[in-house]
Amino acid sequence: METDLVGEGIKFMILGMGIVFTFLGILIVVMYLMSKVIQRFFPEAHMSQQQTAASQRKDKKKIVAAIVAAIIEDKKAQARR
Repeated sequence: METDLVGEGIKFMILGMGIVFTFLGILIVVMYLMSKVIQRFFPEAHMSQQQTAASQRKDKKKIVAAIVAAIIEDKKAQARR
């Protein structure tokens, strides 16, 4: 009853790696198909570049206002100490 442990280990390694590789391949195909289905039935409305730029400027102004408010509040808190 002699067993070749190294050979058995290699067989299991190849089997395991093959299963993982197959699963990842199927996962990629399914995600690709899901992406195509979603793009077909739920298309995104494309905004013009001007609308996008205007919304980005508004967002930047809001961020700057929040930072300024935080700095002012911090200075007030330090003055109270």
